[in-house]
Amino acid sequence: MNHIKTYNMKEVKTPVGTLVIEGPVSSTTLAQLDFHQELTAFRPAEQQKQALVEIAALPEGRIIVARINHTVVGYVTFLYPDPLERWSEGKMDNLIELGAIEVAAPFRSYSIGKSLLKVSMMDDAMEDYIIITTEYYWHWDLKGTGLNVWEYRKIMEKMMNTGGLTWYATDDPEISSHPANCLMARIGKRVNLDSVQSFDHLRFQNRFMY
Repeated sequence: MNHIKTYNMKEVKTPVGTLVIEGPVSSTTLAQLDFHQELTAFRPAEQQKQALVEIAALPEGRIIVARINHTVVGYVTFLYPDPLERWSEGKMDNLIELGAIEVAAPFRSYSIGKSLLKVSMMDDAMEDYIIITTEYYWHWDLKGTGLNVWEYRKIMEKMMNTGGLTWYATDDPEISSHPANCLMARIGKRVNLDSVQSFDHLRFQNRFMY
């Protein structure tokens, strides 16, 4: 599959300055930017920067960033699912995963997550993909936000809805292990029926669930 990446950008004015939401950005561009020190949801900021530089260099990899001047304060990643997860078992070249979305704590009141998703979907090539995201409550910043799992889940769903992702049922054991976890997906307008059926087979692999 030819992974076409078309750059898009929008500016968001906030009380702390104008944020630039842009991407997909190249690995070279990412390497030249600084990362906010509170982008630590998955690993220390510098290690996260290196991980994103590597993702941006992948043929299918897409990184959309929110930056203020030269500093990245938020990002969203798209890439093929982890080979160890069921979502890669179908070997679908048009199924990609929204692997991570993170906004530094001081900037979370400016709807940056929604803006990242809106800019992501401005690229027409996204209509060629099934885009999934797996939401696990243990990845959520419950302590930092003071929200319970259901309040956080509601916020995550609303944010993902902005990018056109909606809830999908699945019998995946890890997702089913807690009722707050969920699978969300967006099926592009040009995705064919065979791909949709392949996705359905990935969602349900235990016959008793039909």
